[in-house]
Amino acid sequence: MKSLFSLIVVAGLLSLPLMAADYPKAEIFGGYQYLRVNDVFGTGFGFNANGWEASLTGNVNQWLGVTGDFGGVYKSVSGADLHIYTYGGGPVINLNHSGVVNPFVHALFGGARLGGSAGGGSGGTNGFTMMYGGGADVKMSKMFALRGQVDWQYFRFSGVTFSKNVRVSTGIVFRF
Repeated sequence: MKSLFSLIVVAGLLSLPLMAADYPKAEIFGGYQYLRVNDVFGTGFGFNANGWEASLTGNVNQWLGVTGDFGGVYKSVSGADLHIYTYGGGPVINLNHSGVVNPFVHALFGGARLGGSAGGGSGGTNGFTMMYGGGADVKMSKMFALRGQVDWQYFRFSGVTFSKNVRVSTGIVFRF
């Protein structure tokens, strides 16, 4: 009886790698980003900016990962060229890695650089950013997926808060 029990335990332990869920261990995302910045300096003035976004996610298990996110958007307003660069990181929760559609949510925290130039002069300031949101990856093959995501984005530069911003991104995910 002891031998049978030992055999079952050993067989069970050897089969654990076979029972592991099929999920990517790492994901690299790259694509287009649209940012709507609202109520600049409390004036009610807002603007739209376009740019890029890239992220790297390491999946700890089937439902939990850690993401590093980087982006840049650009806008010309009345002869001034503006840019905002962001970098952040945080947890991501995957809701269904096993299907064709993988919805996810994330909370990212980090820094931002707001800069601009006009008439031969330039300047900038560093600040804080938070991005809360999520989206979905649509699996095209084992290695590729298409992503769409929407985030609420918060900025704080030199004591001034911009909290009514929306970021929309789309692009390709490389899955490993």
